[in-house]
Amino acid sequence: MRATVGDKLVQHGRVVGQHDQVSEVVEVMGQEGNPPYRVRFPDGHEAVMSPGPDCQVRHEEKKQRSK
Repeated sequence: MRATVGDKLVQHGRVVGQHDQVSEVVEVMGQEGNPPYRVRFPDGHEAVMSPGPDCQVRHEEKKQRSK
């Protein structure tokens, strides 16, 4: 699993009815994009996470600027 700042970390719900938790990677603390990551949740709190198999990285879409 590799991430960069700005990517979304999605932790999938483990039981029926539990929603996914989505956070934004604000710091990559491992080498070459590897965990652990400092993430920020929508309510503003931050945590350090080493994602498990129930997580997925959604890479930030790079917007191309037209000249």
